[in-house]
Amino acid sequence: MKKNRAMRIAVLLLALLAGLIVPGLDDRLNVVHYAIDAEEITVPVRIALVTDLHSCAYGEGQRELIDAVDAENPDIVLLGGDIFDDKLPDDNAKAFLAGIADRYPCWYVTGNHEHWAGKRRFARQMDILDELDIARLGGQAILYAADGQRFTLCGVDDPMQWNGSEKEYKKQVQNLTGAEGFTVLLAHRPEYAAFYAECGFSLVLAGHAHGGQWRVPGLINGLFAPNQGFFPQYAGGSYRIGDTTLIVSRGLARESTRLPRVYNRPELVIVELTNGAGQGVQTEKGEP
Repeated sequence: MKKNRAMRIAVLLLALLAGLIVPGLDDRLNVVHYAIDAEEITVPVRIALVTDLHSCAYGEGQRELIDAVDAENPDIVLLGGDIFDDKLPDDNAKAFLAGIADRYPCWYVTGNHEHWAGKRRFARQMDILDELDIARLGGQAILYAADGQRFTLCGVDDPMQWNGSEKEYKKQVQNLTGAEGFTVLLAHRPEYAAFYAECGFSLVLAGHAHGGQWRVPGLINGLFAPNQGFFPQYAGGSYRIGDTTLIVSRGLARESTRLPRVYNRPELVIVELTNGAGQGVQTEKGEP
């Protein structure tokens, strides 16, 4: 009798555990929206932020991800690094880029994995960008002006561009400052958030953290992120640091990771810049 009771309890506990874990392994693509109100923005601008694809698969010909971008009809697409991987073949990354490059203005900054791929493969990956006429934004500040939209778009490549030198990386970021009006910085790494705010950027878009890989919704936003360690401060979401808003994408990596994502669906981020008379309101909308 006691043995049967213990077995029933064990089965119940296993069922309960499975009920908690299995839903958390959902790795379907999620689309998350943010609205950023700024008095400098006179005409709404819709930005698609794509990060940390790591050449993972999203349907035949990357159709699932391409269709998700098309459904949002962004004005521009910002590619925030690690679109390519250092281990997986480049085919999926190339297919996705080819699927969007001729229909949206696209800008690219590198992540650490492109550099980890080695000089020869890195050069081939950058050749793919050139072939598709996707502009590399690293080290540049450009005035984006189209259809009445106007803001400064800046980009910085990953610190691995300078063999991981934080000093050189910060120097490159500082070189991008000084523009008036609304400024957007595309940077792979979110852990320099305080420095980005110190430099005065209005909006910073980043990835790299993979959402902390494992989450407990409402309790732990992320368990571990590269370069931030356990319980990362900037795992994914929207953060206000002084006058700067930081948005961190949870990225799109799936089969490239050693451990599965838990309650941490891969995401395409859509950022809507609107005129809200300087109220600085951020809203997040996406499937749980």
